[in-house]
Amino acid sequence: MTGNENYEGAQYHGPGGYHGSGDDQTVLVVDGLTVIGRPSDVEIISGVSITVRRGEILGLVGESGSGKTTLGLSLLAHCKRGTEIVGGHLVVGGQDLAGLTERGVRELRGRAVAYIPQSPASALNPALRLGVQLSEALHDASLSGTEVMERVREVLREVALPDDDAFLRRYPHQLSGGQQQRVAIAMAFVGRPDVIVLDEPTTGLDVTTQAHVLETIRSMTRDYGTAGVYISHDMAVVADLADDIAVMYRGEVVERGRAADVLSDPQHSYTRQLLMAVPLLKTSGHEEAESEEEEPLLRISDLAAGYGRTQVLTGINVSVSRGECVALLGESGSGKTTLSRSVAGLHHQFTGEILFDGVPLATSSYRRTAEQRRRVQYVFQNPYEALNPRKRVREQILGPYRHLVGKPADPDGVVAEALERAALPASYADRFPEQLSGGERQRVCIARAVATGPDLLVCDEITSALDVSVQAEIVKLLRNLQDQGMSLLFVTHNIALVSNIADRVAILNKGEIVEYGPVGEVMSSPQHEYTRALIADTTDFELSFPGAPERLGLDVEDRLDVSIQKALGTAEGRWP
Repeated sequence: MTGNENYEGAQYHGPGGYHGSGDDQTVLVVDGLTVIGRPSDVEIISGVSITVRRGEILGLVGESGSGKTTLGLSLLAHCKRGTEIVGGHLVVGGQDLAGLTERGVRELRGRAVAYIPQSPASALNPALRLGVQLSEALHDASLSGTEVMERVREVLREVALPDDDAFLRRYPHQLSGGQQQRVAIAMAFVGRPDVIVLDEPTTGLDVTTQAHVLETIRSMTRDYGTAGVYISHDMAVVADLADDIAVMYRGEVVERGRAADVLSDPQHSYTRQLLMAVPLLKTSGHEEAESEEEEPLLRISDLAAGYGRTQVLTGINVSVSRGECVALLGESGSGKTTLSRSVAGLHHQFTGEILFDGVPLATSSYRRTAEQRRRVQYVFQNPYEALNPRKRVREQILGPYRHLVGKPADPDGVVAEALERAALPASYADRFPEQLSGGERQRVCIARAVATGPDLLVCDEITSALDVSVQAEIVKLLRNLQDQGMSLLFVTHNIALVSNIADRVAILNKGEIVEYGPVGEVMSSPQHEYTRALIADTTDFELSFPGAPERLGLDVEDRLDVSIQKALGTAEGRWP
């Protein structure tokens, strides 16, 4: 493999690949790409071959560990530490990046191929103003300073952001999550690249912001004639955005084709099972809502909360009955997490009343009794930050138990029972967090929370960054806990998930509850325009391939049972 081969008219005959010549607008050709890990020499990517045409988007889907991000970085001829490209061709605009020197590759990055990261907050330089960062992303020495700023303002308008001097003087922390992501998109498109790699750019965004970002990506890819590679584990988003879909499993592309064909008639069992695990928007088939008991377990009355002089929540009235799941749904900044943290005593700048089992709760957890803290437990959004990396799972579970319940007579029994309720084997007690996957870490967090025997579990966006099959496992687990009598306050921006797990839902917008009621009524007949907009912005699709059940009418328990069986099959590597 040499560095000066020209693939302008190359013929690619890989699986589902390109068979024409360079004049049919194919700008990305990956042929037999192999990436290994050092020093083990284990293949992370095995002989992957894909092509993408100008103005089209390839959706690259698969679960964590399938090699999606490794392949995406390889498209920039970049390898994470401990990995190396050892075979294949990587052709962008007629040049094989795999054979170029590091200097040659750097000259093409941002010009021929660009990258949009998953987390713009960490990708943008917090110490530089937006105008400086956007200007630096334009690699064209022939342009004058005035021409550079004209191009920067132009691309900001194209991503629906202000182009005035005041906005350009802002720092990244002064933007919302959606604005940060659109700035990252602008930085990638400012140099008009041939290929753009998008690494899960909408993970963690609410549906409204996600819809705006996806529409921006779609329109700019078409307008610029750029070939896009969209990496995601969200099949609903990929179905809505992509022209082609490539499904990855264990470093290989197991299925590739036009999006409509893959979704309507998937050929590989892994693809079918990934599709089956997606929680689709359910607007009918809900059970009749049970009448609320006289005295709910949790009652929030006229709550108002804020940070300093900034008011975040106003006039909040919500209740949770025993064994009930109430969802708090809204976009970023609506006040969902502030409300949930107030319930747990983690945010104490609020007024109003929170009654738990008929007894008022103090604003701060420090002023609550150990019994009250035991009965209300909190599961955080990010399991990577919620667990102490220096402690084994056993100590992570026993620490809160000793503090809130007391010294256990049988510590191993307490740990084993908590892990069992979280669908983990007792042997995981001796593991450190780094030895667990993202889904396993989240289940350890749940095990730690349920070990004390709480009556209310507050779940703060606990499935937002998980694969669909792992998400199905967590949802099934929460359903089982609910069947055992535990109440759930489920915070999320995923309206499709709410429609499948919650009994009642409160819709928050700008710190106020704009709609509240049984999930069946809210989803089937939304009264507020904001609720209708959320439902309209939710990416959704129907399964139509042979053997697929009627998703919207299927009981959630039956559907999640199927998803769990598939998720377990993935974990044990039993795919056909």
